[in-house]
Amino acid sequence: MPHTEIEITAELVRDLLRDQHPDLAHHRLELGARGWDNQLWRLGDDLAVRLPWATRSADELLRKEYTWLPALAPHLPLRIPVPQRLGEPSERFPRPWIVTTWVPGEPADRAPATRAAEAADALAAFLTALHRPAPAGAPAGRDRGGPLADAAEGFAKMLASATELGLIADPDAVRAVWEDAANAPGWAGPALWLHGDLHPANVLTADGTFCGVIDFGDLFAGDPACDLAAPWVLLPDGAVDRFYGAYRPAPDDATLRRARGWAALRALACILIGDAGVHGRPGGKPAWGPPAHAALRRLIATAR
Repeated sequence: MPHTEIEITAELVRDLLRDQHPDLAHHRLELGARGWDNQLWRLGDDLAVRLPWATRSADELLRKEYTWLPALAPHLPLRIPVPQRLGEPSERFPRPWIVTTWVPGEPADRAPATRAAEAADALAAFLTALHRPAPAGAPAGRDRGGPLADAAEGFAKMLASATELGLIADPDAVRAVWEDAANAPGWAGPALWLHGDLHPANVLTADGTFCGVIDFGDLFAGDPACDLAAPWVLLPDGAVDRFYGAYRPAPDDATLRRARGWAALRALACILIGDAGVHGRPGGKPAWGPPAHAALRRLIATAR
């Protein structure tokens, strides 16, 4: 259902609450964000309503969060949005939606982490706590968490596009990072719980360090290297080694190499999204470009 087919307004959200969760309908409502899959409406001081609006897959992702996050949240050292209520499809709005806790903080694409040591330690503690063996029946990743070779075509297309746009100064160096990662031995351990989408807009900051993680729509079980790409994109210069020193269990060389490949892939995607935002193209987010360029610069520098 494209987002043009239904307009989500404060009045609609309040009507949905009156219909299914009337005890929450009197709280203040204000638009929080429009994401790739969902709209987020802040509900009072402590809650939020997430409604699918831009992709058909958003329905399944919301139900996944509702099913799995309440059990994961108590074990995580950073705050995450914990589903509280489920809204079922109705004649008024024919898709599921959820009420979650509100997580305070500023997205890192707008307020990057500046306290390098504290941010590295906070991110390492969060992923150490999250990366536990997932139970049978845990969701699989949509297009990540498996062998890097599965993403080779996407990597090549993004690198070619970014190079043609003049956004990549040394495409051969970027390709070398990817090829080294793709040639690393694969993950032989159990499938671990992964966030799966740790870009700067999904990690929140306060006072220069990380305070929360949001949007678990891509939550799945797989190779931890996918999440271990995050420090390259999220942390300030000089903090990546501290992150890997604090993360437990200490990743082996093959996992570190695969993480670099996932980081290069994510950086290219964010560079293209950032450029689209600079030039006013649909789906663009100009704040995504600078941290992605910094990540590629660091990846290339450490490969030499």
